[in-house]
Amino acid sequence: MRRVNSDMEKQELNIILMGPPASGKGTQSELICKQYNIPHISTGDMFRTAISMKTELGLEASKYIKEGLLVPDEVTISLVKERLHAVDCKKGFLLDGFPRTVAQADSLEELLASENRHLSLVILLVADEDELTSRITDRRVCTYCGASYNLKTKKPKIDGVCDICSHQLVQRADDRAESFKVRLDDYKKKTLPLVEYYRKKGLLKEIPALNDIQTVFQDIQKSIASI
Repeated sequence: MRRVNSDMEKQELNIILMGPPASGKGTQSELICKQYNIPHISTGDMFRTAISMKTELGLEASKYIKEGLLVPDEVTISLVKERLHAVDCKKGFLLDGFPRTVAQADSLEELLASENRHLSLVILLVADEDELTSRITDRRVCTYCGASYNLKTKKPKIDGVCDICSHQLVQRADDRAESFKVRLDDYKKKTLPLVEYYRKKGLLKEIPALNDIQTVFQDIQKSIASI
């Protein structure tokens, strides 16, 4: 594996963050990106931006999305390539939601290798399923800005009201126990092959996800420091 010294400003820090729904990926992404000054790259955000800007790739992706179809790998990897060429990715990046399959992982590896870049680390947030279900049913989301809270671990200052924009907090339909089980099963089916893929490459670091936010982040920092 490529060695990265403690001076993160001088070398790229290219990370993939993986984890089941409700494992805290959003919160940890914010902390990682702020600490190491790298952008958070989400495929969902990329699609929305490309579509809103009506780029060639965005228009291509929108054809599939409107029909409820999966966007083909070649379109997705082209969007990723375009995004990784942006100026803010020179110091590195944090990928979230990509790759989702081994085929996409292979494509990402080929893309980075063609530009003499490499993955530094793949972080996997791990958690007990029952605990995750309990956590997800306590999640509340702002109806206006989308900010996420948890009734046990990340409470809003005022019950039922967003700290950021003061709009109402609600429980999403897919955050109910029955819906969450479907999402969790889908995650396990798709992600398990990727976990083994990156474990064999020596890139995978597993982090317990259900500790308090700062403890999880400290564990992530230790993993990054040990690269």
